[in-house]
Order: sequence, then C-alpha cells, then structure tokens
Amino acid sequence: MEAKICGIKDERTLNYILNHNYSPKFIGFICNYKKSKRYIKFNYLKKLIDTNKKNTNFVAVLVKPDKKFLEKIKYLKFDYYQLYNVSPKKTKDIKKRYKKKIITALTIESKFDVKKYNQYTNISDIILFDSKGYEKSMSFDHLLIKNLPNTIKKMLAGNIKYNEKLDNYVKITDIIDISGSLETSGKKDFKKIDIFLKNLKKLNDKN
Repeated sequence: MEAKICGIKDERTLNYILNHNYSPKFIGFICNYKKSKRYIKFNYLKKLIDTNKKNTNFVAVLVKPDKKFLEKIKYLKFDYYQLYNVSPKKTKDIKKRYKKKIITALTIESKFDVKKYNQYTNISDIILFDSKGYEKSMSFDHLLIKNLPNTIKKMLAGNIKYNEKLDNYVKITDIIDISGSLETSGKKDFKKIDIFLKNLKKLNDKN
C-alpha cells in the first residue's frame, strides 16, 4: 500500500518527508483553495517545490481550477493534478492540455456519491474517495468503497489516524491519503509522520 501526505506548506517539513527512510509515494500541496489553513501562495509554492523530489510524486491539489490558474502552474514540478469539482469533460481537457497524471477527488456521503467514479475511469489515473469536509478532517464510511473493482487505482482519505491499524485498509484501497491527523496545533508533527510511515513500512513488509 502506498501513501500520500497532504497539506505540506513549509520547507523544513518537506525536507523531513523527502529524506525519511520510508518517504511516501505522493506529497500534496494545496494550490488554490484559500479556505484551507494549508493553502500556499503561488510565489512561495513555486520556491518550495523547486527541489529534488527523489522518488516521490508531487501533487497539486486543485478545487475547480480555472484556466488562468492552470496556466500559472503549468511549469511547476508537479506530477499529478488532484481535481475536486471538475467534470469528466474538463478533466479530460486538463489532462490532454497539461500532460499531467490525474487524481479525481470525489467527496463521499453515500453509495450514490461513490458511483460517480464510473464517469472518470477512462480519464483519471487514480480515484480519490474523500469526505465532504474539504479543509476539515471529516470522515465517511470507508466500507462504501470496499467492493469496487481492482481495475481502478483507489486512494482513500477522510479522518484516517496516523497511528491507526492500517491492516484494515489493505483490502479496500491502494493508497492512504493523510493530512490533519499528522498535525499538532495546526502544524505537521514529525513524530506523527515518523510513526505513520514506519507503520506503513511494517504493513508492506508483512504483506
């Protein structure tokens, strides 16, 4: 199982994660959603991610991005665009125009929300099933995605705890996406990050 640590907004935390012995496959940055306390202004974002990514993928987290903003970030070192509130047609256009891999983020409350993934299976590289909370760490019933086909690469977010028993997730998702749980007083906590990444390594070694 892979991991994405999201909401990175400072150089010290980014360097800690990149240099960790078990660094995650994905690191996410909140690019245009100003309501989030993890939002990063463009000029700082540009400087922050101009670094050696090593073996990680940098993810631009984008909520309903307009063309002007997409043009602004197109030369930044992002591997994936994670899109919220973007139609299948527009998602396809963005993928084609900017030649980025796509994570389609669906916010889930019921099984009817889950079914929307069908509209994106031929476009998106990964489908993220997230809570309705956006900037808040809310949860939903993760078992709603349990029986989805293995043909789609699934990412799961929504109030997952840094020290949780991750075995519970192996059968339902390919990637764990975690952010708020890794924080103490609104800042990423290196001890929590370390515990999470080591637990994930133990799980993968066991399986």
